[in-house]
Amino acid sequence: MLAAGCARTGEIDVSRGGAGITAVRSACPTVAVPAGTGDVTLFDPPASRTASAIDTVATISNVRSTCDDQGSDVITRVTFDVRARRVRADSPRDVTLPYFIAITRGGSSVVAKRLGQVALHFDAGQPVATASAEATSAVSRAAATLPSEVRDRLTKKRKAGDEDAALDPLADPQVRTAVASASFEALVGFQLTPDQLKYNATR
Repeated sequence: MLAAGCARTGEIDVSRGGAGITAVRSACPTVAVPAGTGDVTLFDPPASRTASAIDTVATISNVRSTCDDQGSDVITRVTFDVRARRVRADSPRDVTLPYFIAITRGGSSVVAKRLGQVALHFDAGQPVATASAEATSAVSRAAATLPSEVRDRLTKKRKAGDEDAALDPLADPQVRTAVASASFEALVGFQLTPDQLKYNATR
């Protein structure tokens, strides 16, 4: 997770000349909701996609995370809220929605995925229901730690006039690849069907 503030063990704190940009990197993954998976629409009848057939719409919000990076595995706990609104509210109803947490490496490669379910209860006469859910991920600390030679290049002190003062270490493909390989994301969203994904992308 990207954070501002003091660097801890295992983090990189890079500053240029004491007054430039400071970047802090830790072993904790960045937490996000992938585009197109933060909401889900249920239809009645299920095969219809017209506005008049919309039955229930649910949205993920208030995503929060805590990270424990002190052990051999980096453990991230993600909690979030689900708010749903239904069209017909005459009787009580229970709705269960599947969700996922996926771990990606280097911004594209999915290395792990787990599924969960969140249950929502609508009381009679109530069009809105809310619930909280959580998901946990584990990433090897060794995999999320930069090699020492790459860390040294990124944190090397540079002074004006030095031959490499104006060179960005991330311009080196090897350094850039190493940083990407040690960068993880914890992604949470609704586990959508292909039709639901298509609807979210084209509505």
